[in-house]
Amino acid sequence: MEPLLEEEEQRLDRVDSHHEPDLTSISSSLSSVFSAVDSRSATSSGDISGTSGSSGEILTADAVVPRLLEPAPACEELKATVTARQKCVGRNNKGVTWGFTSVIGRQREMEDAVAVVPAFMSLTCDHVGGCTAPGSRTSPEISPIHFFGVYDGHGGSQVAKFCGERMHGVIAEEWDREVDESCGWQRRWEVALSTSFERADSEVVTVAVAPEMVGSTAAIVVLSGCQIIASNCGDSRVVLCRGTETIALTVDQKDELMRIEREGGRVINWNGARVFGVLAMSRAIGDRYLRPWVIPVPEVTFTTRTDDDECLIIASDGLWDVMSNEEAGQVARRLLIRRRRRALMGEVDDRVSPAQAVADNLTAIAIGRSSCDNISVIVVDLKPKRKSPSNAVKKR
Repeated sequence: MEPLLEEEEQRLDRVDSHHEPDLTSISSSLSSVFSAVDSRSATSSGDISGTSGSSGEILTADAVVPRLLEPAPACEELKATVTARQKCVGRNNKGVTWGFTSVIGRQREMEDAVAVVPAFMSLTCDHVGGCTAPGSRTSPEISPIHFFGVYDGHGGSQVAKFCGERMHGVIAEEWDREVDESCGWQRRWEVALSTSFERADSEVVTVAVAPEMVGSTAAIVVLSGCQIIASNCGDSRVVLCRGTETIALTVDQKDELMRIEREGGRVINWNGARVFGVLAMSRAIGDRYLRPWVIPVPEVTFTTRTDDDECLIIASDGLWDVMSNEEAGQVARRLLIRRRRRALMGEVDDRVSPAQAVADNLTAIAIGRSSCDNISVIVVDLKPKRKSPSNAVKKR
């Protein structure tokens, strides 16, 4: 694992001393700078020319209101695996917290969209891979399922914004439509997600969302108390920080040379591998002018949650172009652990969640490394919320 640059180490040290970067001051200007302030106010602005961020805590289906924001290349090997456990991890997990940022960066137009929809579905535990203990009594229990999505548009923002508005609803509808229980819960999710991506792609045309030269990536997570279901189309990415490991839950779909050439297409090296020298990914929603070579078919992975899981990072390539999975994981782990420890002692302003602090800082590092793209980052803190010890003395 490569060490962080010295200036980034200093940035994290400043954050550990209770200074958060003020992301509301970032614009497309190359001379933009981050200012350190004691607190950061979350916004839900629809102005896609600026910046936005938000955080929240997910507890139960009755306690949340769906939140949707429309802010409007290296290939990693897929490492996600399915593991069987003899207990339901979610039983002792009272909820998750999340935070996100979405900034225009150095681009002229904001083409990313972000969707966070707590409790977008409610399902019995056995429909999301939980309760693996033999004879478990909890498999028929209903629990909320949460949705997180990052969409990186190209050629325009229309398809990304459409996906941010529609994708989670389509997935919920397709899950209800696919009722064959004999195929198993994993296969049912694979069919529902694949059908949802293709249906969203079709609706882009039927609803006349955008010209045929506009498209978007899609990296989504469906999260239950026991399971992380990740689905990806394009080069946005989902990674899991588990203990000291950083695990890629999706793989960037960049060239797929053999499939494209088999269909009569070409991959040309023009500023990197591109389909016909145009598009730097081989799967996306939209981009009808590049069919059948660019397709809206997602890859789906299933990862059983464990007690060692720290957080999820879901981000557009504005982050991944300038940071490796391991670097992002190193930042997230260090900041989460330090902030949790300080929170237990009452030393951190709890108006800024650890997840939001990680999202803010990953974005700040990407800007500092001269990322040339829009940057959207969702961080989901997978550790249950802990109460402060009774003898903790809060700073006044």
